[in-house]
Amino acid sequence: MANGDITYSVNVMVDNRRIHRVIGRESEGVTRHQAEEALEALRTQAREERLNLPKGRKSHPSFREQALKYMERLEEGGGRNMKAKRQHVDQLLVPFFGPYKANAITGALVQEYVRTRLKTGIKQATVNRELATLSHLFRRLVKWGWLKPEAVPEIEKGAEPRKRIAVLSDAEIAKLMAAAVADQDPLIWLFIACGLNTAMRHGEIVRIRVSDIDLASRRIYIPEAKAGERHQPITPALTDMIRIHLEGRGNGSEWLFPSHRREGKHPHRVSMAKQFLRVVERAGLDPSKVTPHVMRHTAITRLVKAGVDLPTIQKISGHKTMLMVLRYVHIHGEHIDAAIAAIDMRFSERITPELHAA
Repeated sequence: MANGDITYSVNVMVDNRRIHRVIGRESEGVTRHQAEEALEALRTQAREERLNLPKGRKSHPSFREQALKYMERLEEGGGRNMKAKRQHVDQLLVPFFGPYKANAITGALVQEYVRTRLKTGIKQATVNRELATLSHLFRRLVKWGWLKPEAVPEIEKGAEPRKRIAVLSDAEIAKLMAAAVADQDPLIWLFIACGLNTAMRHGEIVRIRVSDIDLASRRIYIPEAKAGERHQPITPALTDMIRIHLEGRGNGSEWLFPSHRREGKHPHRVSMAKQFLRVVERAGLDPSKVTPHVMRHTAITRLVKAGVDLPTIQKISGHKTMLMVLRYVHIHGEHIDAAIAAIDMRFSERITPELHAA
C-alpha cells in the first residue's frame, strides 16, 4: 500500500466468476502464513463445493457438468445398473437437458422430454426407466450437497401395462435347484436359495456382507434398498445353508458372493444373470419367463397364499408401498378363491359338442 502497509487478499475463479476476498492487513497482525492458510482453506471448500459465496454471486453449473460428475462419482463408488445409467445419461438426458442449469430444470421441461421420446415411438416403460435415472441423478445431487432440494423438478412416470406375475411351481423349483447344484459356478445355487427363501431383490442378494448376517436371529441387515435399510428375515432352511457354506469356505471374503475376479472393479458379484440364465436353460425352463426376479415373485406369492397379513409381507419383501404388495393379493389372495367358489356351478349333464349342436 502507499503507506507501506501490506494487504493480503485472494482472487479465485468459481464457475467463470472472479471472487475477491481480503484476508487482512499486516498492521492488523495478519501474516503471510495466515493468508496462505486461508487460501488453502478456500481451496478445500471449493473442492467440497462449500464456498460460502455471497447469495446470487455463484453461477450454478449446467446439467451437463453435474451429470458428468454424477457418473464419475457413481463409477468410483460402484453404482448399480451402470450400463443402463451411462446409456441414459450420455445418449439421452445430457443431449436434451445439457444446456440448462441444473437448478433451472422444471417439471414442464421433464414432461416435454417425455413427449419428445414418446413421439419417436418409444414405449412408456422404456421412458419410465430413463426417468428413473433422471430422478436418481437429482436425488444424488441433493445428497452430495450439489443441489438444493427445492430445485429438484417434479418427475412423473407414465402408466405402463402391468406384466403378468410369473411364479415357479414346486416342480420347477426342484429342477432349477438341481441344475444350479450341477452348474460350474459354485455360488449360483446359494444365490437361488437366497432368492426363494427371502424374496430379496437381485442386487440386494449379491451385496450381502457376511458381517451383516445374524444366523442366531435369522436376519440379514440390508443397509441400502429401494425403501431404505431393513433387517431381512430368512428361513430356517436358508440359515442352515448359509451356515454350512460359511463353515466350508473358512475365513474368506467379507462378501457372501465375492467377485471371482481378483482385480475386478467390485469386491462382490455385481450380477448373477448369466449364471442364472445358464441354469434355467439346463433345467429346461423358459428363459423369457424365468428371470431372477421371478424368485421374488414366487416367494411373495407363497406368503400371500399362506394367508400372511399385508404389513408382515411388506416387512419381508421390502416394498416401499403397500400398493405393490396388493398386486399379489389381488391375483393370488385366498379371498379370490373363496369368492369364485360362490358361483361354482356344475351341471348334471356332461356338455359335449354333439349335445351342444343338438
